[in-house]
Amino acid sequence: MNLQGKKVLVTGAGGFIASHLVEELVRVGADVRALVKYNSAGGVGNLKQLPPETYKALEIISGDIRDVEGIKKAIAGTSVVFHLGALISIPYSYENPREYLDTNTVGTFNVLEASKENKIEKLIVTSTSEVYGTARYKPIDENHPLQAQSPYSASKIAAEKFVESFHKSYNLPVAIIRPFNAYGPRQSMRAIIPTIVAQALTQDKIKLGSLYPTRDFTYVKDTVDGFIKIAESESSCGEVINIGSGKTVSMGELEKMVETILGKKFVVETDEQRVRPEKSEVKVLVCDNSKAKTLLGWYPKVTLFDGLKEVISYVSEHIKEYAPNRYHI
Repeated sequence: MNLQGKKVLVTGAGGFIASHLVEELVRVGADVRALVKYNSAGGVGNLKQLPPETYKALEIISGDIRDVEGIKKAIAGTSVVFHLGALISIPYSYENPREYLDTNTVGTFNVLEASKENKIEKLIVTSTSEVYGTARYKPIDENHPLQAQSPYSASKIAAEKFVESFHKSYNLPVAIIRPFNAYGPRQSMRAIIPTIVAQALTQDKIKLGSLYPTRDFTYVKDTVDGFIKIAESESSCGEVINIGSGKTVSMGELEKMVETILGKKFVVETDEQRVRPEKSEVKVLVCDNSKAKTLLGWYPKVTLFDGLKEVISYVSEHIKEYAPNRYHI
């Protein structure tokens, strides 16, 4: 499928990954409708950071994926839907698990129903590597058991199963993407990399949670390329596809990489409120991306070291938008 000229909806368009996806979709010639969560201030999230010519090309609408009629209106007239609207913070899911069920699971169900009703050509649903839980074997392929180690991951597993059922029951043309720890410019301090960088740029001490967990960090432009290739591929329908670098690094090693780039040493302190419950903490995530390479011709292009330099440059230029002294959940 060629996305040029296609009417495309992106849910959660004001978010980190989605804003980069929106930007790329406009670049390749898609006609983009961007759904942002309604707020009384009329904010559009990260879309405000897009180049003016890109922003002007968008049809921006406000709503909520939990609103059945609203999501039907948002999808009406579109050919392709990228569903990224979700609550994503794991720590916040400990505090408000029902909100994650309502947004991530029921919200996805609403998108599925509306997509079926509108006979869309392709639906790409965003899941997460967190559905795997701690790796039982490495690297993690798409057949790895799913383990709900947080309310967030549970809500995503449940959403995935509804996606699977709609494909098998109604032949809905849908694919699931499981990104592994996307990072890059525009990401908030809810994520570990901006948390380390913002503290490193403003103080001599860095407060973190556990340093031993390892993650597969994937630069956001590589992640977006995965979304695009999944949408374009006829072979992706009904498939679950990992998008990750295939390399892993611990939180402690990540902090040392930032030290190397900045040429500065920091005192690292453990902040107990950032430490996740032992059984909930996912200790190891590393992607087997062979399916994406074979099926889509996708492969990661940006190294973690180069990506970190991009994040450091971005945060430096936008440091007033960050609050390094506060724990963001």
